[in-house]
Amino acid sequence: MSITPVNAPFPMTRLRRLRRTAALRGLAAENTLSVNDLIWPIFVMEGQNDSYAIPSMPGVMRLTVDRAVLAAKEAHDLGIPAICIFPYTDDASRTEDCALAWSPDNLSNRATAAIKAAVPDIAIMTDVALDPYNANGHDGFVRDGTIVNDETVEALVKMTLAQAAAGADIIGPSDMMDGRIGAMRRALEADGFQDVAILSYSAKYASAFYGPFRDALGASGALVGDKKTYQMNPANSDEALRLVARDLSEGADMVMVKPGLPYLDICRRVKDQFGAPTYAYQVSGEYAMIMGAGANGWINEEQVMMESLMAFKRAGCDGILTYFAPRVAKLLGA
Repeated sequence: MSITPVNAPFPMTRLRRLRRTAALRGLAAENTLSVNDLIWPIFVMEGQNDSYAIPSMPGVMRLTVDRAVLAAKEAHDLGIPAICIFPYTDDASRTEDCALAWSPDNLSNRATAAIKAAVPDIAIMTDVALDPYNANGHDGFVRDGTIVNDETVEALVKMTLAQAAAGADIIGPSDMMDGRIGAMRRALEADGFQDVAILSYSAKYASAFYGPFRDALGASGALVGDKKTYQMNPANSDEALRLVARDLSEGADMVMVKPGLPYLDICRRVKDQFGAPTYAYQVSGEYAMIMGAGANGWINEEQVMMESLMAFKRAGCDGILTYFAPRVAKLLGA
């Protein structure tokens, strides 16, 4: 039965009415981007009062621990709720046994402790994978050319406990080994770290978008072969849901899809099916493309940055790891 009056002017439904002004557009907005949605990934390196510009990631720096503390203070002042720490290690620090990965005095753990002491209110997320410490650049141990799962999980558990002891609030397993979430959760509970959360890289794809990140981490030259035997096939989406279901059942508190923009369909499916806190990582390649195109005048860099982040929210993400975090926070606070 029609509810439109017979004598109604054409057209009755003018959807443009709510687009007419900024105020009306704001009232009708279905999604919003907030500073509370942001996690800022930072890279730390050895040294004192120093930084290094990463050529493939314009505007992103490796920072010594003292400067990482200053970055954390800046993030806190801007209202960014969390930072994520990634260590840059040189070739001399990389070994086949990856023993530095769980040392309480490694670079990541020293940075965590220093930041937590100086900025106790900011949440610190850490990365759990062996690639920064592995002589061959892989996330797990390599035996006769094969990534060995269970032995790697044992090492990742030791790494997790060392990071929790240093003060990490959120553990971020990015390795994609089978069974690691359950092993980490049991170890954290047994060692008195019940309040430490796990944000699992559940659907991490074997992507070409990671190139600049590996430069930042110092892993590009070390990597032997590729990571396709443990990271996901970009052709698959049902598999991502199976991985998320498994990680949640093993004790993950939050889950992540990585990369971000090329996998917005995965973000949407994960959020719709599970309703769990869902994050995306706007990875280095995504960042570099926006920055590169902006520098050449091919796009409006700032507008594309904001539009790309809103896409994550529209796809159902509760938060985003992005190198744009401080810049976005300043815009949102303006």
